Amino acid sequence: MKRDTTISIAKGIAIILMVIAHAEAPGWLCNFIFEFHMPLFFITAGYFFSTKYLNDEATFVKKRIKGLYIPFVKWAVFFLIIHNWMFDIGILNEVYGNESGGVLHPWSWHQIQQNLWNIFTAMGGYDAFLCGAFWFFRGLFVASILYLIIYKVLDSCLSRIPRNSSFIPYLICLIMLLLCGWKTWEGLKVINLVQGGYRDMMGCFFFGIGFIFRQFAEKYRNLISHYYTSVWTTIIFAIVVYLFSKYLTANMNWRSSFQQFLSLPLPAILGFLMTYNISGWIDRCDNLFKHSLVYIGDHTLNIFIFHIVSYKVVSLIKIWYYGLDIRQIGCHMVIHDYSQQDYFWILYTIAGVGLPLAGTWLCEKAKLKFREYRASSAAQ
Repeated sequence: MKRDTTISIAKGIAIILMVIAHAEAPGWLCNFIFEFHMPLFFITAGYFFSTKYLNDEATFVKKRIKGLYIPFVKWAVFFLIIHNWMFDIGILNEVYGNESGGVLHPWSWHQIQQNLWNIFTAMGGYDAFLCGAFWFFRGLFVASILYLIIYKVLDSCLSRIPRNSSFIPYLICLIMLLLCGWKTWEGLKVINLVQGGYRDMMGCFFFGIGFIFRQFAEKYRNLISHYYTSVWTTIIFAIVVYLFSKYLTANMNWRSSFQQFLSLPLPAILGFLMTYNISGWIDRCDNLFKHSLVYIGDHTLNIFIFHIVSYKVVSLIKIWYYGLDIRQIGCHMVIHDYSQQDYFWILYTIAGVGLPLAGTWLCEKAKLKFREYRASSAAQ
């Protein structure tokens, strides 16, 4: 049976868009991308949620730990270990930092220990510049487990109501929206969660949207099966997302205001549908472009982890090209000078996606060779 790779392609497109936005592409493009690219990851994760986990919570939690918590801890600790060394070799410095002028400093032994505790206990404490996208690991980890807990509680409480399961997913999404609205209106924080919990709670909402969409995916595909219907709906979705990005800009910023919260759900969902439509077109083909996007979509975590470090290669080229201070390699995430005038964001995107994938491919080949070597040695 042919594998439906539409969601993998959608994830591949989303991760490329994330790398483009982090590369300080033109402002209009970044605003457009920010409207939906991170919610898309939560929606695609929720797409694969199954109610079978309501009676097998351990399996679901183990998968989340293996797929999110362990990779986070492993690489957050790695970058924690090399943090001070990055200052020694010049990758980080105390002169150049983010667009607002914020910089990092070498950590004391006490700070290293505290960050280590934060990594294990709160999925925080990671290097803010080299691991700037690591919040996603915690966000999806918390959102998915929170969704399971709420679903199980509601299912138990409403078990006496006939056909209760049909509206529980909608009720969960409504609850999360109300809580996020309350939170942003009053400026409240979930003190147990790093950054206050907004991303995690909105992530739970979008996770639920993905689960709901899965129930109607086949009907949706049939609805837009005609080529012109599919094209026009995609264009309309894109226009709406663009208008939001121009006049009611919002994203999953952890400091979102109430207005930004109100502006997020609609363009995020329409942006997902737009991407899903495009992914469906690509999935019907059988060419290198499709297979490349599938491979990218199946290895998004590696790009999350290493794209910022990969940017440094292009930063060296930009420093040479413009004759900039070599210490600008420490800029987060990319060098800010001329970023809105030149096209270095394209090179940053190629490096941010290509280098992590090249490393992934080489590691996979090395593991395969090692297994073949062990197999041949055992046969002898």
